Amino acid sequence: MAIGSGLGAQIGIAAESTYGTYVAPTHFPEFTSQSLMLKKTTAQSTGIAAGRLMALSSRRVVTQLGVSGSLSMEVANRGMGLLLQALMGTTVTPVQQGATAAYLQTHNLADTWDKSLSIQAGIPLTTGTVTDKSFVGCKVVSAEFSCEVGGMLTATFEIDGKNVSESETLAVASYSSMSPFHFGQMGLLYGTYGAETALDGVRKVSVKIERPQDTDRYYANQSAQKAQPILNDLTKVTASIEQDYVATTIDDLHTSDAATSLVWEFIGPEIAPSYNETFRIKLPAVKVDDAPPTVDGYGVVRTSYNLTGLFDETNPVAIEYMSADTAL
Repeated sequence: MAIGSGLGAQIGIAAESTYGTYVAPTHFPEFTSQSLMLKKTTAQSTGIAAGRLMALSSRRVVTQLGVSGSLSMEVANRGMGLLLQALMGTTVTPVQQGATAAYLQTHNLADTWDKSLSIQAGIPLTTGTVTDKSFVGCKVVSAEFSCEVGGMLTATFEIDGKNVSESETLAVASYSSMSPFHFGQMGLLYGTYGAETALDGVRKVSVKIERPQDTDRYYANQSAQKAQPILNDLTKVTASIEQDYVATTIDDLHTSDAATSLVWEFIGPEIAPSYNETFRIKLPAVKVDDAPPTVDGYGVVRTSYNLTGLFDETNPVAIEYMSADTAL
């Protein structure tokens, strides 16, 4: 029996071959919270019947089904590939680096069609029995990554799904040896694409990638379930930087409204000579929206800048992930 609290919970993930068709989990990421749940739309049949004072229970019907919620976790040095692929859209095969145990995943921005997941949540009763909720047709509609002084690199994935089953066999979770990326490994670089240099004074960075999709594709002949969501707007990329005012670099970019390439990276321990565990977000063109620094007391001047990611007409937004994972 499991522990009858969140200590006994688990999440399992698998890539689907067909949108909305359950696949038993193959990966079990460690997570900090999840809020996935079934969303249903109901309609109540009514009609005047002499002497009847309430609507009939037997005439309430479910007209639409769906899933929504989020999955939050620390970004680890292994096991992140399926979620990154679902977010970014490129079909990725890890590329072995030389003849070493290091494998590079390059997740370029692309269409997310057919990049759906089955996500199985194991939720413990207080008795220690772990209940199964297997969510199918899960599409990642946005993800936010964040790290600040003294902290871990964290990620929150917003999920839209098709349906849930409570009759699947709960998978036995297994965990590989994992370590989180953290502030001590963090670097932020700016400048010309491919030749970026370190930006000083950075205390906190957040990047959010939004993949807007039509999640309301309910049609006849679908048994109240939705068809696969389709991208229906431009991808939105935003970033924020909290920085001590050690130089005018970002301030000058705000004034000129010039674009700069931004690379946010975490370089971990060596997997093999010349190849380290790496998590890297590459934004080839960002522009600073606000705000110039102001002084509000005796302390070191500190400001937060909001930035918008744009297309430089050549290079895609990308996430690079170097790990020992030989497959997603």
